[in-house]
Amino acid sequence: MANENRFLVRKVAVLGSGVMGSQIAAHLANANVEVILFDLTSKEGHPNSIVQKSLAFLQKLEPTPFSVKSKVNYITAANYDNDINLLEQCDLIIEAISERMDWKKDLYSKVSSKIASHAIFATNTSGLSIQSLSEVLPSHLRKNFCGIHFFNPPRYMTLVEIIPQKETDSKTLDQLEAFLTTTLGKGVIRAKDTPNFIANRIGVFSMLATMYHTDKFHLGFDTVDALTGTSIGRAKSATYRTLDVVGIDTLAHVIKTMGDTLPNDPWHSIFKVPNWIQTLISKGAVGQKAGAGVYKKNGKEIHVLDLELQNYRLSKQEVDPSVEAILKIKDPSEKFKQLIKSDNPQAQFLWSIFRDLFHYCSVQLQDISENARDLDLAIRWGYGWSMGPFETWQAAGWKLITEAINNDIASGKSITNTPLPTWVTDQNRVAVHFAEGSYSPTKKINEERRKLPVYLRQHYPEKVLGEKHSYGETIFENDGVRLWNIDPDIAVLSFKSKMHAIGSDVLDGVIESVKVAEKNFKGLVLWQTESPFSAGANLAQVTQALQTNNFTILETMVKRFQEASMALKHSLIPTVAAVQGLALGGGCEFVMHCSKAVAALETYMGLVEVGVGLLPAGGGCKEFTLRASREAKGGNIFPFLQRYFENIAMAKVSRSAEDAKELGYLRASDTIIFNPNELLYVATAEAKGMYESGYRPPLKSRDIIVTGKGGIATFKAALVNMLAGGFISEHDFEIGKKVATILGGGEIEQGNMVTDEWLLELEYRFFMELLKTNKTQQRIEFMLKNGKPLRN
Repeated sequence: MANENRFLVRKVAVLGSGVMGSQIAAHLANANVEVILFDLTSKEGHPNSIVQKSLAFLQKLEPTPFSVKSKVNYITAANYDNDINLLEQCDLIIEAISERMDWKKDLYSKVSSKIASHAIFATNTSGLSIQSLSEVLPSHLRKNFCGIHFFNPPRYMTLVEIIPQKETDSKTLDQLEAFLTTTLGKGVIRAKDTPNFIANRIGVFSMLATMYHTDKFHLGFDTVDALTGTSIGRAKSATYRTLDVVGIDTLAHVIKTMGDTLPNDPWHSIFKVPNWIQTLISKGAVGQKAGAGVYKKNGKEIHVLDLELQNYRLSKQEVDPSVEAILKIKDPSEKFKQLIKSDNPQAQFLWSIFRDLFHYCSVQLQDISENARDLDLAIRWGYGWSMGPFETWQAAGWKLITEAINNDIASGKSITNTPLPTWVTDQNRVAVHFAEGSYSPTKKINEERRKLPVYLRQHYPEKVLGEKHSYGETIFENDGVRLWNIDPDIAVLSFKSKMHAIGSDVLDGVIESVKVAEKNFKGLVLWQTESPFSAGANLAQVTQALQTNNFTILETMVKRFQEASMALKHSLIPTVAAVQGLALGGGCEFVMHCSKAVAALETYMGLVEVGVGLLPAGGGCKEFTLRASREAKGGNIFPFLQRYFENIAMAKVSRSAEDAKELGYLRASDTIIFNPNELLYVATAEAKGMYESGYRPPLKSRDIIVTGKGGIATFKAALVNMLAGGFISEHDFEIGKKVATILGGGEIEQGNMVTDEWLLELEYRFFMELLKTNKTQQRIEFMLKNGKPLRN
């Protein structure tokens, strides 16, 4: 009975192996879901060669859709003619063929008799009517039929919209939402069955309004991209680079769909494909996939289309200094006041695209979304904006913006004279997002979040402006960390530093927190209130000590780092690292020393110290040597040690949590989850489980078998070859020799046993030697100034 409402998914079918279908299949495989990927029967060669070619292409894609290469083996290639009976085994079927209503309906007629009665059938359309698509299905399948709109690329984009039609069972939606949220790690928004749903309706409108005002203010495409990217909290690719990435032909199709299906939209006049886009399509210059679009590469130079020249020119991305100064204003209200009153065309352009976006969202909200929160999250998750439209409006001052929009409507500056809805202009309205919920124009209330059981796993869901999170009760705190709890049995340790960098205050805080937690709790979880887990050591603090030539401080810091790592490893209660995003250098070492790690799929771990001319000295080298010794089980240690040496010497960073396991940063016993909002919940449960099973920490090692001089010599020989081939610098060679010596256990005979303390002392000694070299100090300084490594 406990599983009565759970959606148990053993096998999924994806219909269509194009760009979206194949990548959806890849992400399902990432989650250890068996997938059957269907397409048409090939007319030549193997019947499944269409799918096989898609899978081969997937394995070359960057960024990779697979968490590790081997996941492709979970996908079975199939075709509709020979393998259609396989659909009977599937619990979820996702259709992802081309955006043609007639093609989709023809396919539904072909497969519907093979779909099990319990299975959920969903279409990955980006904007077609779900109701119309459902009409071809037999009545018994309609209750389990809905829209499921993934965003590209499916592994990395958070948003999935699910869209019911009139007969969709609410239980179907709840089960699908739970599966998408926990198993695939998605942020789910329920959209209404309207053209382009929520994210694309607003996102494409925003792009059309931007195009309209680009022309109106006579701005270059490169200037618009300089104005509409990260400087206003949007994706780095901004507007026209995004257009090239998405595909100019694809956008033209979406614009045409909006024009055809939204004849009564007050902004219908701009729902048309600009002539310059039609010209590019006719020339085949449809964007990145064709090698040219709005932009094209000319050698190493980036060139941009100039409509006045009717040709490409060098891209300059020039922003007027006065507008740049406005965009740097921290206070949103003051920033918008300055944009509104400025006479500069670039400032007026920015205000115009924001004004039209706010105006459009307020007019359409009731028809396309349940509430303002769903619209804002859909845009953030689907388009990579840092704030949604309503959040931006609210942050800038509701009444200020409302008055400015009304003034522009009255003066004819707006694209349409459609008035703002009365709920917007209500004299008591100061916001749409509140602690208790977000405004729903349909229900005329501030609507709470959905209370599905799956969301009990999210102690701190991603919040919108106006929502508050209370991070428990403080137990201990210093300048670097805060120890707190919401569960009476488990303490949570969070870092307070920028990028959660590890400096002296963090090290002191970790050591003290372990002591406090041992006395008062059953477990300790390391979890940050926001990503990343940790970018590593606080280099600014290291630089300060170097500038005053105070090596005593640095010696103390290294020893303290080792003490903190060992405190986490040998704590009398289980310590669990809850990791997402970057876990680099010292952050990676902390994870390696905890009793267990719970890592979100998108975790990027690595011991990257060589990039700043150093080596891991917080126990990372020691831990790798210990693991190699244990993995060898008395046999030849060198093959096990070799991959760890390569990790450190090449500063390898994992491309996922699964990859971190393959590289050895995570252990086989560590847990990987897909939704980072569930990290704290799962890590807490793991800590409790370990405590209840009678957890005892590992004893300090006295029997680590090492390769000694023989292994070190082999590593050094490889380094000599790399130096001779120009693959590494002289300083890299020196660092590599020191890493080899630590991993080999020092200049002793092969087969000898050493202790943790022996290896930690080697780490400490060689770290301090490197720190005193000019080239290492140059690398540290360069990294702080430029954010990338110097290979001197």
